[in-house]
Amino acid sequence: MSDELTGYRGEAFEVLKRASARIGDIVKVVRDGETYEGTLIPRAEYGDDKHILIKLKTGYNIGLRVSPAIAVTVIGHGAKPSFIRPPPPEQKEGLPKVAIISTGGTIASKVDYRTGAVEPALTAEDLYSIIPELSEVARIDAHVLFSEFSENLTPRHWKEIALTVANHIKSGAEGVVVCHGTDTMAYTAAALSFALQDLPVPIVLVGSQRSSDRPSSDAATNLMGATTIAAKAPFAEVVLAMHEESSDEFMLIHRGTKVRKCHTSRRDTFKSINSPPLARFNFSNQRFEILIEDYSRRKAGDGPQVRPGFEEKVGLIKFYPGMNPEIIDWFNEKRYLGLVLEGTGLGHVSRYCYEPIERAIKNGMVIGMTSQCLWGRVDMAVYYTGRDLLSFGVIPLEDMLSETALIKMMWAFGQTKDPTEVKKVMVKNIAHEVSMRRFDEGKHTEQDK
Repeated sequence: MSDELTGYRGEAFEVLKRASARIGDIVKVVRDGETYEGTLIPRAEYGDDKHILIKLKTGYNIGLRVSPAIAVTVIGHGAKPSFIRPPPPEQKEGLPKVAIISTGGTIASKVDYRTGAVEPALTAEDLYSIIPELSEVARIDAHVLFSEFSENLTPRHWKEIALTVANHIKSGAEGVVVCHGTDTMAYTAAALSFALQDLPVPIVLVGSQRSSDRPSSDAATNLMGATTIAAKAPFAEVVLAMHEESSDEFMLIHRGTKVRKCHTSRRDTFKSINSPPLARFNFSNQRFEILIEDYSRRKAGDGPQVRPGFEEKVGLIKFYPGMNPEIIDWFNEKRYLGLVLEGTGLGHVSRYCYEPIERAIKNGMVIGMTSQCLWGRVDMAVYYTGRDLLSFGVIPLEDMLSETALIKMMWAFGQTKDPTEVKKVMVKNIAHEVSMRRFDEGKHTEQDK
């Protein structure tokens, strides 16, 4: 395989070699009576050897299958695709100071042509330099903390993010943006909600569903919106901000403890669960619509209370019919300190799980109950199954999301190893993780139901 034809092999390589084509050349491909023109781009090593990949003038990529009748002609020469960071615009005095922290993810990624996958590559500084409009919103202090996809982040990363955010606030940041992969962004949002309390400014987590080098990318739009929110929003909470719909009209601002990713690829993947979003941001007029009256206001202050400890020996189990109850015994034998059960309906598991649950609790493990249902809250006093679990000492966790309950228990054990104190923490509403009144489910869209 030639470096001039990165990723190509077999039949596709031979066709391009005969045409003396190189990556970056403008080529005309004639196949089955149809003509295509575009830039020859690298092929993923993990792809087959029967397709030629070109980028059309529209910015979209197409793959053309090699056949005996295909004809490739070089009609222009160009440079091999690469990312060259343009110089950033000048900072303007008098604007709010906003810190942008990059942890990786699609919002800070490009396509890896070796594998055909998206990999962390573009830094927060890269994004700032290619979105000069940011200079009209805030004075940006951007740097990379990690360059990881979100599935690789752990509680140790949450701790480092929390400490970094707090340091920026103490250094004068009037808002902080955390660029993050969307897959586990809700977990990190919940973690920061507990680790950073009494905030004086907004902390905005933001991601992208499509990488920055794709024409359909939402990275620039999302980063622009998140930065504006961090600089100008009237609230001071940990929030997650993403598109309300597929169009670039509004951005919904969700509380960090009440949000879940609900779609694999849509721009409007994030939904507030059992709570309205905190606010809505209008991209066109840059205005905020506050949707919840009870929120923490932006204020003067030296910095938040920082309690970033997380205990990793806390587990989450989703109950399912036929589940082997020995799974619970495994957590007990491994000396886990806590366990969140994601039960059915109002908070139930099979009676076959009773004995290991009772053993674990007698052994000092704290066990909380959430529901697999997105909407509503657990009520373990309705049926005898729930009442039995209550008698063993299982803690009902109201309408808390199971992910949030897991993070909260990790955080609680990170502050104290006393099970009695942890139980008190789990039933105390610390970061709006429990809705104080029932959310009007009738306002959900058909897609949400």
